[in-house]
Amino acid sequence: MKSIKPFWFIGLLLLLIQFSCSLPENYFPDLSNIGDTSLWTLHNRAASVSDRVVHLDVREFDGLLWLNEYQFSNGRIELDLKGKNDPGKSFVGLAFHGLNDSTFDAVYFRPFNFENPERNGHSVQYISHPANTWYKLRADFPEKYENPVIPVPDPDDWFHVSILVEYPSVKVFVDDSEEPSLAVDQLSDRKKGWIGFWVGNGSEGYFRKLVVTTMK
Repeated sequence: MKSIKPFWFIGLLLLLIQFSCSLPENYFPDLSNIGDTSLWTLHNRAASVSDRVVHLDVREFDGLLWLNEYQFSNGRIELDLKGKNDPGKSFVGLAFHGLNDSTFDAVYFRPFNFENPERNGHSVQYISHPANTWYKLRADFPEKYENPVIPVPDPDDWFHVSILVEYPSVKVFVDDSEEPSLAVDQLSDRKKGWIGFWVGNGSEGYFRKLVVTTMK
């Protein structure tokens, strides 16, 4: 007579399979090899690296350094950023779900507004290019896609950023805060794409300790 596996065993097996398929994967891109054009694509900036700290220089218009060996969908992106307390000259952040140098979503920071009581509501910003630029979003949806940063970082020092993407939800956490500084729904219909370091018009930026956690 053939033995019949009990239903509880089959159920447990299915549960274990489902759990193993949802375990997060951590990916640590090697920032020392940004000169390898098979792995990275640079747009409108010169890039350098020292001790695994990436620097994008100052130029007109936006600049990007795409990690083009990797397609990100949902998960968490963590990194350290550094700008400067120079009004109108420090825009630094991270692009995701990118297709090219003009089509992407991004979260970026204006460090010069961090400690300004009259402007700190414009400290962290979500954008979705090409259709939804910061100035369009500010005009059409004031205070919806930008916020103060909590806790307030030193505008001239490193701060840690964690961006949680669960399409269409985007939540941005700074340093050790358990409350997001920004929580929005994406305005694009893209659910997958490149990750890239981003700097805005007339600004430079520093980037380090990039970690990507995705769900299988």
